[in-house]
Amino acid sequence: MKPILKWTLGTAAGLGLVLACTKGADIFKEMIPETDDQPTTAQVQGYVFRPALVPATDENIRQLKVPAGFTVTKYADQLGKPRMLAISPAGHVYYTDREAGTVSLLRDSNNDGVADSKSVVANLKQAHGLAIYSGKLYITTVKEVYSAAMNPDGTLGQPQQLINDLPDGGQHPNRTIGFGPDNLMYLTVGSTCNACPEPNPENATILRANPDGSNRKIFAKGLRNTIGFGWHPTTKELFGLDHGIDWLGDNEQKEEVNKLVQGADYGWPYIYGEGKYNPADRPKGDTTYQQYLQKTTLPLLTYQAHSAPLGMVFYTGTKFPAEYRTDAFVTMRGSWNRSVPSGYKVVRLRFENGQPTRFEDFLMGFLIDNNRSQFGRPVGIAVHTDGSLLVTDDNNGVIYRVSHSG
Repeated sequence: MKPILKWTLGTAAGLGLVLACTKGADIFKEMIPETDDQPTTAQVQGYVFRPALVPATDENIRQLKVPAGFTVTKYADQLGKPRMLAISPAGHVYYTDREAGTVSLLRDSNNDGVADSKSVVANLKQAHGLAIYSGKLYITTVKEVYSAAMNPDGTLGQPQQLINDLPDGGQHPNRTIGFGPDNLMYLTVGSTCNACPEPNPENATILRANPDGSNRKIFAKGLRNTIGFGWHPTTKELFGLDHGIDWLGDNEQKEEVNKLVQGADYGWPYIYGEGKYNPADRPKGDTTYQQYLQKTTLPLLTYQAHSAPLGMVFYTGTKFPAEYRTDAFVTMRGSWNRSVPSGYKVVRLRFENGQPTRFEDFLMGFLIDNNRSQFGRPVGIAVHTDGSLLVTDDNNGVIYRVSHSG
């Protein structure tokens, strides 16, 4: 297995910063003035490697691994590029296809764990995030938020636009949405870049608004790209997983688990991980790294760099063993900026006394052929009304179902 590209990032005293590709790409340079609190030497490396996509054959699916007592099957396939999920109290399954610009409805009319019908219920360019609140399905695109009434058969009324001026997408256009115990709307807005000062203060944030989209304000900032988030079922505290900065090497920046609180700054783009300084950028003006660190809220846990957490859901069903209740599940879509792939799995995030304590592998096996190939990149995740977990794969167009025999 050989990396497609290898990049080197380094500094030398008084010389600034150099980012170069050793395979013939143009050299990129950014001069950064040396300061007392900026390291005068640093050396990091980055790779580009994407395992080859192969079909989700029955043979490949049979070798997927889940804990004893669990079973993984196909809920639906030939779905295009399914991304985020929402499941109504009636058991109707909605998913977005950002590339097609659609929201689709899946039904399992005989309750056998396999969808038997599919229909497009909304057409919205770059539809991505979904949430159900007060009998309506909420849908986010890059710059808009819509709501649509859900009919008894699962079809939707005409989507009504609530917001039309979210920030431009840039590098991270995948907005997600949720409604908190406070009955307010929460929207994730990723950064436009890998690491840069944002001209729009709403980028790299979580926003909060009324359900009708009014009174929108920044809830938390310094979040490079927090897509998966949710409220602990018991404590009602908000947690999310933030994507680490690229081009800091195979093992940096690790993905972050943050407790998201109003008014907090989580450090991006200047501070990352357990208080490390980003060598590719420095605070503006007279602010030093140390001063920025003092006002940064650091993560509670970290996870292997470049794994790309996408979806997060707390398990609120009753079919899994009791020890799973109030733990969360996270989809790790998988790395591209790493010489040895990471992610390509679903993990369990264990909570004790309301706080995250550790990760455990839950659904594995999408990487095959000694990590040279993959047949699934998990994205969306939701708890079905029947107690199972549904997981989307936007590479092969499959939704997987994980159930428990108990």
